[in-house]
Amino acid sequence: MLGIFLDLETNGLDFQKNRTLEIAFKMLDVNTKELKAEYSSLVSQPLSVWDQSDLESLQINGLDWPTICKGKKESQIKEEIVHIFTQFNIQRKNSVFICQNPSYDRAFFSQIISSDLQEQLNWPYHWLDLASMFWAKCLQDPENAIPWEIGFSKNKIAKHLHLPPEKDPHRAMNGVNHLLLCYENVVGFPKTTYSNKTAVT
Repeated sequence: MLGIFLDLETNGLDFQKNRTLEIAFKMLDVNTKELKAEYSSLVSQPLSVWDQSDLESLQINGLDWPTICKGKKESQIKEEIVHIFTQFNIQRKNSVFICQNPSYDRAFFSQIISSDLQEQLNWPYHWLDLASMFWAKCLQDPENAIPWEIGFSKNKIAKHLHLPPEKDPHRAMNGVNHLLLCYENVVGFPKTTYSNKTAVT
């Protein structure tokens, strides 16, 4: 089973007016931790989209207009992701998305690759979230703290696990790496091995 650990940075939280500014993912075998592929790209956006930016979101991810102008067009990113997923035969039967906030990430991901195309390509519709995994693990052990008293942000989960917070600024690949660190400490990889990776940028 492959896990697509994904994170996005956007210029706001409203997917009806905001867009993705950066996308990153790492594709791993969730049994062995073998890294199959990774991808990261800035996403160029027109000035009309940038002008709709939420300033708080930009403060968190540290992105600015000159940086975004260096990004790739959404259409090119779409082609590249479809190529990678086709190369690794991403299907519902063998893959899942894993992220911190599926309702957010899936909505913005679908701006780049439409839900119709994802359906046509039979991509996984299961988007698993770290907070639910953490919730379940806490409740399995009566000696653990109650999850809703700890909090569900990735940084709060990390603090409870005595892990470092996500690096600032919150760039997409930073988020993926921190998500993987938290996932390994909450869920783990049953048969951990290390191997070479295929990098795509």
